[in-house]
Amino acid sequence: MTSQNKAQKATAELALQTLLLFQVGTGTLANILLFVHNFSPIFTSSRLRPTQVIVANLAVANGFLLLVTAFPDNMMVFVPRKPPTNFKCKIMFFIRLVALSTNMCSTCALSIHQFITLVLGHWGKLMFQGRTPNVLSYSCYCCWLFSVLNNVYIPMKVSGPQSTDNGTNNNSKWVCSTSGFSVGMVILRFSHDVTFISIMIWTSVSMVLLLHRHHQRTQHIVTPNQNHRGHAETRAAQTVLMLVVTFVGLYLLNSICVIFHTFLTDYRVWLRHVNEVLTAAFPTVCPFLLIFRDPKDPCSVLFNC
Repeated sequence: MTSQNKAQKATAELALQTLLLFQVGTGTLANILLFVHNFSPIFTSSRLRPTQVIVANLAVANGFLLLVTAFPDNMMVFVPRKPPTNFKCKIMFFIRLVALSTNMCSTCALSIHQFITLVLGHWGKLMFQGRTPNVLSYSCYCCWLFSVLNNVYIPMKVSGPQSTDNGTNNNSKWVCSTSGFSVGMVILRFSHDVTFISIMIWTSVSMVLLLHRHHQRTQHIVTPNQNHRGHAETRAAQTVLMLVVTFVGLYLLNSICVIFHTFLTDYRVWLRHVNEVLTAAFPTVCPFLLIFRDPKDPCSVLFNC
């Protein structure tokens, strides 16, 4: 590789790390605000609304994913450190995959909840005023527990960084090594992701069809009060739809990047930085979608439906 190509790759890596640092800073702050906004009723002895339970867990998973994705060893241009140790690679990989899995599970739970709310309408709201927040809390806890159990084998398959390009690139010492993944493990991981994404897509398409039919049915016979309530429900569903579309789109891009990372060894370090940026994209965008959907009262449209 010529010196010009090396310089271009170094510039691209610096740009990607700068973007990742910006994502982590803004995304972490936004998720903290999102968590405080949803969890604060606990301090006044108020019952959390169903959506607040899910979104609070989603904010926690987003925060973990952002911090683990960027630190401590992915920002070596800005904060020079020693290469990650064997133990650190195991822990970071495990926490990252647990946060990713919980992130996916929480987004799926939010989509299911909004779909049920639309299907059941007024009766759904009455039902959700009962014990549903407790049920959703247990569901969120199950997301964390399932994510831990689903990734418990990861530390055994990850080790410290090893040279990937015969020493021609010093950045290879920052890349943790993975090996020993059997076909069964790959199928298990693929089935896990496909299950949650399929549920999200199914509920999203169903919500679009429900909203379309509802709009056609009521556009000529709507009172002002019904119009306000219907508008709020529509915006809440649209927010969830935007989250699902963003998650699925970034997941597909990330999967393509992983495939290229596996086969293009000359660009492995650069693709690794692209992968980190894509991984941090949803946790960064997610809280802003939830906070700024209603400029007059952030988050109120989604949480009051």
